[in-house]
Amino acid sequence: MDVFVADWLNILFRWAHLVVGIGWIGTSFYFVALDLALRKRDGMNEGVYGAAWLVHGGGFYHVEKYTIAPDNLPPDLKWYQWEAYLTWVTGFALLVVQYYWNAGAYLIDESVLHLRPSEAVVISVLSLIAGWFAYDGLCKSPLGRNTVALAVCLFCMVVGAAWLYTHIYSGRGALLHVGALVGTFMAVNVFGVIVPNQKKITASLLAGAAPDPKLGAIAKQRSLHNNYLTLPVLLMMVSNHYPILTNHPHAWLLVTLILVMGAMVRHFINRHDAGAVLKSFAWTLPVAALGLVAAIILTAPRTHGDVGDVGDGQALRIARTHCVGCHARNPSNDSFDEAPKGVFLETVADLRRYAPLVRVQAVQTNAMPLGNESGMTETERAELGAWIDAQ
Repeated sequence: MDVFVADWLNILFRWAHLVVGIGWIGTSFYFVALDLALRKRDGMNEGVYGAAWLVHGGGFYHVEKYTIAPDNLPPDLKWYQWEAYLTWVTGFALLVVQYYWNAGAYLIDESVLHLRPSEAVVISVLSLIAGWFAYDGLCKSPLGRNTVALAVCLFCMVVGAAWLYTHIYSGRGALLHVGALVGTFMAVNVFGVIVPNQKKITASLLAGAAPDPKLGAIAKQRSLHNNYLTLPVLLMMVSNHYPILTNHPHAWLLVTLILVMGAMVRHFINRHDAGAVLKSFAWTLPVAALGLVAAIILTAPRTHGDVGDVGDGQALRIARTHCVGCHARNPSNDSFDEAPKGVFLETVADLRRYAPLVRVQAVQTNAMPLGNESGMTETERAELGAWIDAQ
């Protein structure tokens, strides 16, 4: 694909992904918060489970939740579903444009596993499909009736998937796929479980029949899963910008900590919205803080052995061998028409100017070169780091 066309597709799909994703997350968070804010109040209409008074934008809102359908439903009844569907569609389109089309650069790391681009793509697609069926089967199993047991199993499933991905793909490809896998769980929950169950419940109520209570319970369970998984997914999807996460030798442990931190923060917010006594859920923030401290310690900059003095010529030779293919005024790498982020590394002056970025991307982590296509060695990284330290 032409680089110019690929860049514009990337921009447009990324923009669309953000727009619909914000809409999905916003409505999800709002309705969970609304459900938790419902209270029994005097003078409620028949069939109303609870009501909430809200204020926003200078106006007041009175919202009621019915346990049975009113006698007449308006024709403009709003169904919240397309935000979720389009978030997944645009996200998958981004995966195709950015990772599948450039699998050799973004998905494959020869030091992790030797793969052909077609093999990397097939594994990706099959893992997303298999992951959904494993998740769905777990929820439908007897374990699905035990909230704590199910949560533990789902946690282990995601961590296990993270471990597998880090042994198949490049660092950024691995964490991106953890996010894609969990995002698939969330989107298919809406498409395949929550909305169909809501439609069955609505049809029963309008027909004057009692709906199956299991339908509502299952839909609410999957909705809560989506609610608690949102914060970890958001970080996974932007992780490719942070090599301290993606290129850590034990990135799956960071996924574990991200899941814990995200779940704890989300639980704190949910219990606060429900009006629970603070001391009953205040423990969640210290747990999240401990997870953050552990992540910071785990990602502390690594040190290299003493390689002695490294001159300008040696540093420039390393850069020209491993960096200049992309980071040049006229890149020789077919994946780029211009240097990524406008960073040039063709001269000693360029290296000095961008030394902090080089340190992060190529010395403290193995994020660059992409997929280590040029075979940069640990000795070369140490030498480049020693040269930067001497500047």
